[in-house]
Amino acid sequence: MSIFYPVKLLADWLTYKILDFTPDTLPANAVNFFIYDVVKIFILLAVIIFVVSIVRSYLPPEKVRAILSRKNKYSGNILASLLGIITPFCSCSAVPLFLGFVQAGVPLGVTFSFLVASPMINEVALVLLLGMFGWKIAVIYIITGLFISVISGVIIEKLKVEKLIQPFVFENKINGNINLLEMSTKQRIVYAGNYTVSILKKVWPYVILGIGIGAWIHGYVPADFLARYAGAGNWYAVPLAVLVGIPLYSNAAGIIPLVGVLTEKGVAMGTTLAFMMSVTALSLPEFMILKKVMKIRLIFIFAGVVGIGIMLTGFLFNIIL
Repeated sequence: MSIFYPVKLLADWLTYKILDFTPDTLPANAVNFFIYDVVKIFILLAVIIFVVSIVRSYLPPEKVRAILSRKNKYSGNILASLLGIITPFCSCSAVPLFLGFVQAGVPLGVTFSFLVASPMINEVALVLLLGMFGWKIAVIYIITGLFISVISGVIIEKLKVEKLIQPFVFENKINGNINLLEMSTKQRIVYAGNYTVSILKKVWPYVILGIGIGAWIHGYVPADFLARYAGAGNWYAVPLAVLVGIPLYSNAAGIIPLVGVLTEKGVAMGTTLAFMMSVTALSLPEFMILKKVMKIRLIFIFAGVVGIGIMLTGFLFNIIL
């Protein structure tokens, strides 16, 4: 029996007893799907974000910069990608993080590995994938995301792109030790609770919207409609999904709820994940913000390297799943 069986009972009770929908009808299926997924996802989000927040309390941005500035470029790429999972940032923080890392002496390739991993692989993505597909898909997604971020950083480091960074970025480099504030256990718990509430306040509209669209697709879109155009047999589906995802601006909370429904309707898993990764890791708003610290050519290089990695991941998922 699933640990979410009580949630399923609650969804059934609300759908068929309280709201009085007729079972096995299109509206009833859509509403039942919506209620079940909303309750399940918010429970998962609250628990896992709280746990990750406790871990994050030991890794403030200053400590992350201090750790990465002492690593060589290859171990640094791997560590930066791992740290990116538990220290996610939004587009608005891309510039201060980029400046802080470079000015602390973190190599550019390592910095880019962090920039890729942080928005692409985070606790929200992990929660939603776990809830919808189980731990195997979530682990494969994390491994491929880490691979993309590490390889992207290594390639960008090899290209010697320093000349494509705005000159002011290299000014005022940070030297010496950084004093870090130590927190008590009680302070960490309070911090984790406050952070969890703040994240839920930020993402709940995306979760509701994403699940709402997913519920509509689940209830009303014919099973073979999407499979006809985005099934595993269509070679163009993955590149098209990446290109469509780049102009969109959302986060994992708004996109991943659609993944399960699209897959259920016949869209290949790799295609839906490629779409999700492109939305979270290659958004136009982030590029516009990063233009303040790097030249357009470097943004295209960054997008191209990461985009190719995402497409390869999409094809891989379509082959093995």
